[in-house]
Amino acid sequence: MSLDVTHHQGAEARPVDRGAFYYDFASPEAYLAAERVLNVLPFAAEWIPIRAPRAWDDGFRCAEERAVAQGEIERVAAARMLQGVRWPPEGFDSELALRAATYAKQIGRAVAFSLAAFRQAFAGGADLGDTDVVLIAASACEMHPRAVLQALERDAVARALDEATEAAVARGVVSVPTVWTPNGELLAGDAALDTVKP
Repeated sequence: MSLDVTHHQGAEARPVDRGAFYYDFASPEAYLAAERVLNVLPFAAEWIPIRAPRAWDDGFRCAEERAVAQGEIERVAAARMLQGVRWPPEGFDSELALRAATYAKQIGRAVAFSLAAFRQAFAGGADLGDTDVVLIAASACEMHPRAVLQALERDAVARALDEATEAAVARGVVSVPTVWTPNGELLAGDAALDTVKP
């Protein structure tokens, strides 16, 4: 599979100095990054939803470790003056939201939909595995419910998500959030955005 950003997912030609922001709605750290990535990157970045190669909580050995990590997410969100974190159901399935985001990307609404979906999950505590919740996020950016429902079932949308995930892994993405810079550097994790120079 070609990794040339000008041909990613068969989209229209893109300039080679464009970066990419990879995310999965199941990651609270990706939520934190999504809320600031537009403001901190000194280059344009394409928002690309993918199935996370590794789950956010894969490394937790016990419930206590998970609680500490959640507390850190809440602390960072508060420090950035985001809405208070309300946790969605543990282990919710992000597949529906990822497919909706893939469709939103195809119609030029990836950023608007993705921010709305992240906020539904981590500011509203909603389950993005619920179709109605996904449709609420879609309505926030004027995506027609019927079109979204059709897209969720479309093989081409699922295939585009597969291809985006495969391309990200081929670039070396092992977790989300990750920013791929125009010079090929990978910035993994929300904290990595702190190292970006204007």
